[in-house]
Amino acid sequence: MRKFYLAFIFCVFAFTLFGQHQHKLQDTLNPAIRNNIMKMDMSDSTMKNHTDPIMKLSMDNMRHAFSLNLPMSRNGSGTGLLPYASPMYGVMYHSKKWMYMLHGNFFLRYNNQDFTNEGSRGDDKMDAPNWIMFMGQRKVGNKGLFHFNTMFSLDAITVGGNGYPLLFQSGEAFMGKPLVDRQHPHDLFSELSVSYSYAFSKKTDVFIYAAYPGEPALGAVAFMHRPSSLHNPDAPLSHHWVDATHITFGVATLGVRYGQFKIEGSSFTGSEPNDKRFNFDKPTFDSWSSRLSFNPSTNWALQVSHGYLKSPEELHTYENVNRTTASAAYSVPLKNDGWFNCRFNLGHE
Repeated sequence: MRKFYLAFIFCVFAFTLFGQHQHKLQDTLNPAIRNNIMKMDMSDSTMKNHTDPIMKLSMDNMRHAFSLNLPMSRNGSGTGLLPYASPMYGVMYHSKKWMYMLHGNFFLRYNNQDFTNEGSRGDDKMDAPNWIMFMGQRKVGNKGLFHFNTMFSLDAITVGGNGYPLLFQSGEAFMGKPLVDRQHPHDLFSELSVSYSYAFSKKTDVFIYAAYPGEPALGAVAFMHRPSSLHNPDAPLSHHWVDATHITFGVATLGVRYGQFKIEGSSFTGSEPNDKRFNFDKPTFDSWSSRLSFNPSTNWALQVSHGYLKSPEELHTYENVNRTTASAAYSVPLKNDGWFNCRFNLGHE
């Protein structure tokens, strides 16, 4: 089975308000920082030229998950990269050796996909899509960095086993039937990962990432980690194709960064999560992927990747997939505390 799909998410912008593109920093060592809210434009020029002493002190502990020499704003899902200028929000806690961050989304709503009462397709429902992420990291010696990341979702309870209504959406299954015009719920355990990176120099890092579950080096940053999706309770219609591997039960990734380039490879479980959302699926490590990422400027993040997925579909286990993707993410701050974020995806199977 070969499919060609083009997902164009253009001008999906987020005019982010106060608490959504700023960090609430709570430093247990320095009372001057505790409970302060500060803007975080994590571009290179900001880090080098910022003169605010509180900002400088706080940013000493705010490193990228896989590099001592990159800003945290480049963190995406799994080992993916966002633009330097991406907005980031969350509650941060600092101790002598550790830095922790907590963030997430919760949407309580009435969702009607057939408000004209045509009755041919679509549905309505009270639901509450949600996810929460908690991470922590600490230095290991002068050049090492240990990081852990967790992500949880109560979708199976708040939107139900067959997900929420979403016209034209497809992907995964429930009780042996394919989900069509519905977005599947995400697993309670959406990511449990650890990683270690080592900085050979300011330009060169090597890292290893292991997760159960987690995300392999395939495709763009998943939608719930993208700035353009901050205000959107619905998964994009491209989610099952572009973000299909963002919850994978069994992932091991090795990567190297040199300057603005990063190349990485993964071994992972090809099958997507089943409809039992509270357990751990069996890891098989029967699939592989590779990805090249490039950040040409503060505002852009580019990637191209390819992967082989063995039996990804629960209802079509005899079908294997070769997936190739390319994407570009753009982020720029606007006046009056706003942001413009968009992303372009291209994929082929």
